[in-house]
Amino acid sequence: MMLNWDDPLSTQKPVVTETQKTAPAVDNKPEAAVGSAAETAKPAGKPKASATDTLDPSANIALGQKPVRAEDKRVINGEGDVNQLAPFKYPWAWDYFLNANKNHWTPLDINMAQDVHDYHHKLTLEERHVFENVLSYLTTSDILAMRNIGLAVMEKMTAPELQIYQARQVYEESLHTWTYQHCIETIGLDQGEIYNRYRVVPEINAKIQVANRRLDSVLRADIDLRDPDELHNFVMAYIFFAGIFEGCWFYNGFSPIFALQRRGLMKGTAEQLQYIMRDEVMHASFGIRVAKTIIKEENLTLDKNAIREMWEEAEACEQGYANYLLPDPILGYSSEDHIAQFRFIANRRARSLQLDEPFPGAENTLPWLDEQANMRKEKNFFETRVTEYQTGGALNWD
Repeated sequence: MMLNWDDPLSTQKPVVTETQKTAPAVDNKPEAAVGSAAETAKPAGKPKASATDTLDPSANIALGQKPVRAEDKRVINGEGDVNQLAPFKYPWAWDYFLNANKNHWTPLDINMAQDVHDYHHKLTLEERHVFENVLSYLTTSDILAMRNIGLAVMEKMTAPELQIYQARQVYEESLHTWTYQHCIETIGLDQGEIYNRYRVVPEINAKIQVANRRLDSVLRADIDLRDPDELHNFVMAYIFFAGIFEGCWFYNGFSPIFALQRRGLMKGTAEQLQYIMRDEVMHASFGIRVAKTIIKEENLTLDKNAIREMWEEAEACEQGYANYLLPDPILGYSSEDHIAQFRFIANRRARSLQLDEPFPGAENTLPWLDEQANMRKEKNFFETRVTEYQTGGALNWD
């Protein structure tokens, strides 16, 4: 079926008139070769420049353009052509893009029927509180992550292989938002109430406001990243979003739902979050590598006090959120488990960033959490399809 360009979403076939059926074939020769009477009748004068004029090789030489070399590329402040992909300087960034495209999925792939029954007939009031507020936090957070990469980060990259993966990342954040909306809608939650909780619940709002502050500080097209202070702030914001926002808050944030899944509850939602978690592992890993590359290329020394304050603020926000989410433990999960695991994951991210561990001695209180990202194949025989996710288990954070 041909695409209807007037209405691309239409499934109807375009109508072909009798005149169109019998119309003579059109000569597709270039206009210059036709030599029509209309052309010879044009008044004399200065000819208009055409788009093809700029393709003259001599014009390029006159402009002083040189072939793009890999060594001219930099993550930021580079001299390469952002419209020319190769030669690569960062082939690992292209590998991230290729791997991400092997892992395509949508929320419609997972059967949510059992979750509807579980929520309305099996979850306790405390478990509903946990479930609803996890979704409430996540719905806002993934939009914020999408805005960070799409509006604040991509435009500052000067190597296209980095931008291309980040474009995929923007899509994935949108897909995650669709997933939360699908879960909320399918289960029958009050959408307006769920989406507005981050505005009225202080413990959720605090995390969002910290992220907003970091984002707003770099959400400017006129930032001069050759200025040492601007550069330091940009890298700190990038480290926050890759190492904490996605690397800790997201990674740790799914664990209450996985705790329900481990007891046979809300398995559809948990499987949705498992897909998302694997994407977030990739996002965090990529962002951490980009940040480290910027630090090396720009010979940047990070302010240790600023780093320490960032971790302390993140921990305080997570502590408040955990206390609100779990004022009393649910079976198999508590606020103490949650915050202890946050500290453990924070140390892991710090090591990946080649920074000092912020919480020495933190213990892995949820050893099963990594399985959610590292499992390469899973089959829920009566509920969904076989899922292959090829990259989550290949990442080495240490």
